[in-house]
Amino acid sequence: MASYLTQAANLVFGSLSAATEYARGWGRNIQWVSMKEGQRLAREQNKPAMVVIHKTWCRACRALRPRFANSRDIEKLSNEFIMINVEDDEEPKTSEFKPDGGYIPRILFMAPDGKVMTHVQNQKSTGYRHYYPETTSILDSMKRVLKQTGGNPNVLETVRPRSTSRGRR
Repeated sequence: MASYLTQAANLVFGSLSAATEYARGWGRNIQWVSMKEGQRLAREQNKPAMVVIHKTWCRACRALRPRFANSRDIEKLSNEFIMINVEDDEEPKTSEFKPDGGYIPRILFMAPDGKVMTHVQNQKSTGYRHYYPETTSILDSMKRVLKQTGGNPNVLETVRPRSTSRGRR
């Protein structure tokens, strides 16, 4: 019995420590995974994935990170996604993850089948289509992805648009 409880605890706490490891300041209450694990989970769970590509040395990435991490609305919607956090050398080398260039930060969405949804982009951006400097645009794209992939409509109704993107939501 004790070994069963130990195994169960290792499974729970092991997955929590992996999620914390991949959070990297982007929200410790979000279940983050690696790219490889995220692609597998998206297929298995038939969920869309959000891929956040950033660099530790990037000023724009460091500016977005606390806004993203402090957004309760992003945290809530993240439960409907497989959340993939890609940092520095983990960035995928294939062109599908650079649909309009290799700038950073980039936020891309993948359908449950693993295809990058390049048509989902920051509607407010005039240049870099997958660059999101604030959280309201990220939320808008998350909602669009859920609608397109048959996500939970009840979750969409609980996240209301806000007039500002700064601070805790």
